[in-house]
Amino acid sequence: MLFEELHLRNVSIRPAHILAPMAGITDTVFRRFIKRLGGCGLIMTEFVSSEAMVRQNIRSRRYLYYAEEERPITAQIFGADPDHLADAARMIEDLGFDIVDLNLGCPAKKVVKCGGSGLLRDLPLLKTIFQKIRAAVSIPFTAKIRSGWSDDEIVALQVARMAEDCGVEAIAIHPRTRLQGYSGHARWDIIAEVKASVRIPVIGNGDVMAPEDAQALRSATNCDAVMIGRAAPTNPWIFRQMESFARTGAYENPSDADRYQLIRDYYAMLVEEEMHGAIGKMKQFASWFTHGVRNGTELRRGVQSAQSPQEVLARVDDFFGTMLSAGPASLQPAISQK
Repeated sequence: MLFEELHLRNVSIRPAHILAPMAGITDTVFRRFIKRLGGCGLIMTEFVSSEAMVRQNIRSRRYLYYAEEERPITAQIFGADPDHLADAARMIEDLGFDIVDLNLGCPAKKVVKCGGSGLLRDLPLLKTIFQKIRAAVSIPFTAKIRSGWSDDEIVALQVARMAEDCGVEAIAIHPRTRLQGYSGHARWDIIAEVKASVRIPVIGNGDVMAPEDAQALRSATNCDAVMIGRAAPTNPWIFRQMESFARTGAYENPSDADRYQLIRDYYAMLVEEEMHGAIGKMKQFASWFTHGVRNGTELRRGVQSAQSPQEVLARVDDFFGTMLSAGPASLQPAISQK
């Protein structure tokens, strides 16, 4: 297989396909949803503020909830105070997470002020943070970085070498700068340069929207694993597709019936979990999950104007009931509980 397996000490990531941490997206319901679809070897929490953790903030506790079926699972933290980050990492270990990850990539202004990609401009402080976290925990410690702050401040190689020296056990690289945001193209040559210069595993991230892109990323960089972010909400099947493509050279695209079952399953999970803000999540994901659905605009309008989760489900059923010749009862579940 293309990215068959990655070992971080006692943690086996198989296949070496990783769901990127995404604020407002990768909560426990979405993570379990992705795992049940298949093909994803490691999932990560939304990033959590170390400052909020040390203050025992209720929201941070919600971000750090996970179920056993999500394993292996990484908790990602951010911040700029070395001691508080070390304390947060200890909490992560005490909560039973398999891996702790440091966010050095978020470009959002409110995060940059207190960590994220802002730390790429202060390498002495970052070195202290690496050392403090490494000394604080016994579980694997990884980091996710951007290439640098700007085109004039590309520091991915320096950071990767420093991370390796400090005991960080893998590094994920999104080779865009902080100022670039999500515009332009990811510079895979930076991933290749880092991979050729360090001994720790290098995880490639950026512009992988289809299985063919994952193959191209591997060919261009020789990276050890692939991390998928923005493609996952619009195509949650991508991990399974990559696994199939690596094994057989082909993969299936979802049918309208598959998309109906996908939306139905995810929304049902939100209702079953009595997820905080379920109606908001349903409306948020409607724009992503209807990507590629015929007349999807009509469905999105119906979901956005609904007043309750039950009304959302009814409108989804009505929309697809009209589209498909078979009714909902004849469709087989696309996701099975492990």
